Amino acid sequence: MNGEGGERIELGIITGARGIRGEVRLTSYAERPADIAAYGPLEDESGARRFVIRALTPAGKPGAGVFAARLEGVSDRNGAEALKGTRLFVARAALPEPEEESWYARDLVGLAVEDEGGTRIGTVGAVRDFGAGDLIDIRFDAPGRSELVPFTRAFVPRVDIAGGRIVVALPDDFFETAPEADDG
Repeated sequence: MNGEGGERIELGIITGARGIRGEVRLTSYAERPADIAAYGPLEDESGARRFVIRALTPAGKPGAGVFAARLEGVSDRNGAEALKGTRLFVARAALPEPEEESWYARDLVGLAVEDEGGTRIGTVGAVRDFGAGDLIDIRFDAPGRSELVPFTRAFVPRVDIAGGRIVVALPDDFFETAPEADDG
């Protein structure tokens, strides 16, 4: 897939070995986590290794996207352990087009960030999800400054992929730090 010149999307990561017969623990980033096995072979970040998922079994809380997976060509614990930390990618062309008002995180990274008045303030550095919903990591044009902003319609009222930008609506006090609590 990497050799085809197409863009790739990260769909998951191998987090470790499971058991002694070569199964890996895998976390899926797919919207429907079990779909990680539906898009064909996955590749490592360099594109040098391909992985075919032969079996996928939920291994965590329902809906958490954590699985035990059997990969073609991995038959023992040592082989599985050697894959820990391997990020898994698929060709963008293998994925369905996102629905309206939906985007792949990769489509947002690098877009210009503008305020509601049209003034550029930075770029989207990443889209993060720490468990409470997506956050946009805004890398401000001011050197060394970045902030996480909730990726909700209230804070990001406009996403214009074709125009290469998102518009953020931030309250005037958004970047002010809260006063420290008085212990006394």
